[in-house]
Amino acid sequence: MIAVLILVPLLGACAVRLIGSGRKQTRDLFMRAVTFACFALSVYLLICAGRNKEYALELKNVCGMTLTFRADFFRALYVCMAAFMWFETTLMSRAYFAHYHNRTRYYFFNQLTLCGVMGVFLANDLYTAFIFFELMSLSSYPWVAHEESAPAMRAAATYLAIAVLGGMVTLMGLMLMYSQTSTLAYESLASAPRTSAVYTASALILFGFLAKAGAFPLHIWLPKAHPVAPAPASALLSGMLTKVGVLGVIVVSYNIFSGSQVYGCILLALALTTMLTGAVLGVFSVNLKRTLACSSMSQIGYILTGIASGVLMNAEGGLASAGALTHMINHSLLKLTLFMSAGVVYMNAHTLDLNALRGFGRKKPLLHICYLTGALGLMGVPGFNGYISKTMIHEGLVELAEESGLFAFRVCEWVFLFAAGLTTAYMLKTYICIFIQKNRDSKTQARYDACARTYADAASRTSLLLSALLIPLLGCVPHLLLRVAAGKGLAFFGQSAPEDIAFFSLKNLAGGAVTLIIGTLVYVLFVRRFLCDEAQGYTDRWPERLDLEELVYRPLFCRLLPDALGAVCRVLSCAGDFAAATFTKALAYVCGMIEKTGDAFAHAFTVIIALLSRVFESATDMLALFLKETLFTDHSHDLRSKAHGPADRLRRHEAAVQQELERLKPQIRPDPREVTDLRYGSYFTNTVTFGLIICTIGIVFAFVYVLLKMK
Repeated sequence: MIAVLILVPLLGACAVRLIGSGRKQTRDLFMRAVTFACFALSVYLLICAGRNKEYALELKNVCGMTLTFRADFFRALYVCMAAFMWFETTLMSRAYFAHYHNRTRYYFFNQLTLCGVMGVFLANDLYTAFIFFELMSLSSYPWVAHEESAPAMRAAATYLAIAVLGGMVTLMGLMLMYSQTSTLAYESLASAPRTSAVYTASALILFGFLAKAGAFPLHIWLPKAHPVAPAPASALLSGMLTKVGVLGVIVVSYNIFSGSQVYGCILLALALTTMLTGAVLGVFSVNLKRTLACSSMSQIGYILTGIASGVLMNAEGGLASAGALTHMINHSLLKLTLFMSAGVVYMNAHTLDLNALRGFGRKKPLLHICYLTGALGLMGVPGFNGYISKTMIHEGLVELAEESGLFAFRVCEWVFLFAAGLTTAYMLKTYICIFIQKNRDSKTQARYDACARTYADAASRTSLLLSALLIPLLGCVPHLLLRVAAGKGLAFFGQSAPEDIAFFSLKNLAGGAVTLIIGTLVYVLFVRRFLCDEAQGYTDRWPERLDLEELVYRPLFCRLLPDALGAVCRVLSCAGDFAAATFTKALAYVCGMIEKTGDAFAHAFTVIIALLSRVFESATDMLALFLKETLFTDHSHDLRSKAHGPADRLRRHEAAVQQELERLKPQIRPDPREVTDLRYGSYFTNTVTFGLIICTIGIVFAFVYVLLKMK
């Protein structure tokens, strides 16, 4: 069953691409059939899960890991919600895209995104969820860029940047988490060691999911993507894709941080900031779909508030957690109705500016009722589903404040009530503008009135009516539907169902009335006085310089960060060039010194060897001469030497030395073998004789040494 639910939209995407744009009617009918088949299968899956029959699936060796899926009640419930929303928007898509281009491309990526959403909600581990999460994020990018206008492409670039950045940060968190715990399964995360590395990994994982949910300060894609995306796509972006981000927050919060006071307070602060910021932006907005987009951001804040309260109260946070789960369902239905209503308005008026849309909804009772139903549900009016879930979240926040006794949580409750009041204010503004007031141009109003019967085809009217009927149905019988769903679905949160609460008690009705009174006062005293005048109509007085994307993100990532990195690279480049030049010069100097030293050493060595050779040669000659004059002289010469006495011999020796010194002077000397001095004999003969004597003495000493060793 799980494999079928994932494969049906995937195969549908391939089939719709093959059908192409040549057979438009066949293509549109095929899309409706595929989405209805997914819805029917998901209803069957939900019935099985309600009877405690769960499905599971494992696909091994996918990129070295195992893809695991499971269909418990909570996951089956949201798979059913996703399939219902896809079927509803597909019913309206044929009329909405009648004058659009690239409809086949839209349907193709529409089914790929549905495949991704199914995979994320049915995943049983973070690895599987991440793979389908990325498929969903990338395949929904063409929705935002569908018109291919300059604003659409800029908004699509912002959407893609947030999706890629969030995905990469989440991937780092998954790798770190797996290295610490050796698992990414939901059930195993609860028993993971609470180390700093695990907390860091959890924070990185939350970054990507909070970005997809549209939480502050990563909300910047929401107000810009919705106005340019087609209305059916906006309904899915707001009603379903943001809940995929919330799913990741639920998994990490309740499995890793359950009971953590620090994390709970941080998440609660982010939730209240998201809630209040979205509501304020919605009050100032004069674009219908942008107002609804800001409202989505604010409603995500409500859901995160319930999750944060449940984390802070741990096992006793069932009421707040049930409120978060219930508001997820309610918000999906509310935004489905409101965005499809906005789509009907746009495909007739071709504008989203509230001043141009004034009076469009007059004399259109079905559109009037459907939009009013969605507005009342979003405002939290008793009798509609939004009141039920907001009451549960509010009661959970009050319970947290009472149990902790901290004044800060009382302040959180006041922020909650004020943000709910702002929701009433901006929904009153859009409703009164479109359905109560008349257009200032009588011709435009006449044109709007003339299309009272032709503004929507039968399929669009059916889709509007089906989604709108669920809003009062879930609001009037909460114990039969919402509480049952919340009670069974809380097993995914790891918490038990809360005790029954009296939704329509005087205390809870009074709390709902407070938000309605605050919203009415804000509309009358602020919106009508400062944001609307007779000459210009509704004006957006929100300072443009406070656009977080233009004020912080684009300057940071497009100018400051590249400039800083460029400066660092230039410094490193200059330092590298300087180091290379310095090293080259130093090496050349060392090599030069070595070369010079080598030359000097070689020259000195040559001179020394030559000098030693000459000294040794002279000493040899003098020794040979001395031996010739003493040991090897003849008898007659010896007698003459004796006759003349010692003085005469000394003079002769001095003369011989002088002669030898003259011979040592640098000059061209004849070959010693050519000298024939009979008195002294040949130099060559004397030298050889001396060498033979030395050799003989050496042999004698060696022979004596050997004989001594032998003894």
